[in-house]
Amino acid sequence: MTNVSTSDHLVINKNETVLSLTLNRPESLNAFSPEMILTLTEALKEAQNDPEVKVIVLSGAGRSFSAGGDVKTMGQANAAGVYDHIGRLNECILALKATEKPIIAAVHGFAAGAGFNLALACDLIIAANDSKFALSFSQVGLVSDGGGSYFVPRLVGPHLAKQFLFTAEPIPAERLYQLGVINYLVPVEKLQEETLKLAGQLANGPTRTYGMIKKLVDHSMTATLEEILEQERITQTMMVSTEDHQEGIAAFKEKRKPNFIGN
Repeated sequence: MTNVSTSDHLVINKNETVLSLTLNRPESLNAFSPEMILTLTEALKEAQNDPEVKVIVLSGAGRSFSAGGDVKTMGQANAAGVYDHIGRLNECILALKATEKPIIAAVHGFAAGAGFNLALACDLIIAANDSKFALSFSQVGLVSDGGGSYFVPRLVGPHLAKQFLFTAEPIPAERLYQLGVINYLVPVEKLQEETLKLAGQLANGPTRTYGMIKKLVDHSMTATLEEILEQERITQTMMVSTEDHQEGIAAFKEKRKPNFIGN
């Protein structure tokens, strides 16, 4: 069953187990608006509590994924307004990380500034081979927001992170693929097809297991080895009693493909 709802700035399309969230300000290359951020955050929180949703796809309408902050409105807000706006963006980034379901960013065109960081906050990135990325904050005299100062150094190291942030240079998707920032690089005409194929694969997997993997891997970036070992120990003790684990064992013994149900 397909269920589509549209706000001015976000299209929500639930097709069985896959929830598609499409940034919908194509006339401004899907630059962020307060409504877009708030609606996206709410959709993510609802998805977390919806047992039918197994995987989430985040994409952009029109010619690009997202240009990030809306330059046309920059300079109009006072310091308090900026502080509040970035607080709402932070809540959205944290909602992406807290959602215990795989989130795929499907990127085409440009992903710039906080739009790039929004993609980095997802679990996987699949990108069109002609897409370009940029940490464009310094061009307008700003530092990164949306978590770029956290995500980028952990992915490419501090020297490249500083280069990308200092120069704001466009980074071809191919380079980010070679650096391991992008998971899948596909022809632009096959982006939707390949994204849906990947989403379908994950939707048929052990959803609860994916959620635990996501938590462990994300926490490992700031945890000690001892902490992760103990978290793995506790989590594995929980996982052995799940229906998906029993199904996986049965399928292995019977030499068939497992039929996971996400429990």
